Amino acid sequence: MPAEKNGDARPPIAIGHVEHRVTDVGKAADWYESVGARCIVRQRNFAVLELRGGTHMMVGKSKEPIERGTPAPFDFIVDDVDVARKSCAKLGMKPTCMSRGSIHDWFEIVDPSGYKLTILSSHAGKRPV
Repeated sequence: MPAEKNGDARPPIAIGHVEHRVTDVGKAADWYESVGARCIVRQRNFAVLELRGGTHMMVGKSKEPIERGTPAPFDFIVDDVDVARKSCAKLGMKPTCMSRGSIHDWFEIVDPSGYKLTILSSHAGKRPV
């Protein structure tokens, strides 16, 4: 797909929807909202949460048990990973120690279903995303 010609420097495509199966939709929706997702639709066994860029995370009930520590099927990128870690700690999420890398710094937390979720520093630099 060609880049936009209207002066918009963002990439011309984005992920529209991701599916996330959890053990308890209500608890998961509350938790993901607490880390910054925006609620779009919420029902007993289904929720749609919006992330930066307009990506919708479709949260539904898992048919299978989720083993604690299972890597989440996605990770999150934030503008200030140190502030995000402190915020998660204040919310009682028990973040891991910060890991420092050449491209990303990151920490991990566990969501209510037991998924291990990685929170990374942004790698966009000054490019608009």
